[in-house]
Amino acid sequence: MSADTKTKLLEGTLRTLIEQGIAKTSARTIAAAAGVNQALVFYHFGSVDELLAAACRHGSEQRVSRYRDRLAAVSSLSELLEFGRQMHEEERAAGHVAVLGQLLAGAQTQPRLAPATAAGLALWIEEIEKVLTRVLSTTPLGEFADPSGLAKALAASFVGIELYEGVDADGANRALDALEQLSLLVTAVEDLGPLAQRAVRHRLRRARP
Repeated sequence: MSADTKTKLLEGTLRTLIEQGIAKTSARTIAAAAGVNQALVFYHFGSVDELLAAACRHGSEQRVSRYRDRLAAVSSLSELLEFGRQMHEEERAAGHVAVLGQLLAGAQTQPRLAPATAAGLALWIEEIEKVLTRVLSTTPLGEFADPSGLAKALAASFVGIELYEGVDADGANRALDALEQLSLLVTAVEDLGPLAQRAVRHRLRRARP
C-alpha cells in the first residue's frame, strides 16, 4: 500500500506540473491530483521539494524507457534528428517536455531542485550520447565530434524549444527545421567517397586548434 501511495503521489506531481505549472504546485494540489491526504506528501517524501525531485527522476525514467528501443535502432545523425522531432511532438503533446521546463524554472529559485532536475535530464543525455557515439564513429566527423557535448546541446535545445514555443511557435518550428537541415549536411558528408572523406578529415585536422 505504501508503494502504491508513493506512485500515486509521483504521478499526481507530474500531472500537477503539466496542468498547473510549478507556481501552483503544492502539497495540497499534488494530494488532490493523487487522490490522497496531503499529510502523506510529508510522510513519504519529507517535503514538496523532495517529492518534486523524486517525480522528476520517476518521470524521466518512464519516458526514456519508452524510447530506448527506438533510439537503439537509429543508424545515422539524420535519423536521430528526425526521430528527435517526432519524439518532441509526442512529449510536447503529452506535457512531459513542459515538466522538465517547469522544474528547470523552479530550480532557479529553489536550488534543491537542481540536482534532481539535472539527473532527470542526464537520463536523456546518456541515451542520446550512445546514439551519437555510434552513428558518428563511421563518419569523417567521428574523430572531431564530442558526443557528450552534442548530447547535452540537443537535450537542452529540445527543452528550450518547448519554452520558446510559448512565445513564438513559428520561430520554434523554424529552429527544428534548421536542425533537420544540419542533418542533411552531415548526410552529404557521409555519402562522400573514400577519397573525399579523407580530404574532409585532412581539412578538419588542419583546422583543429
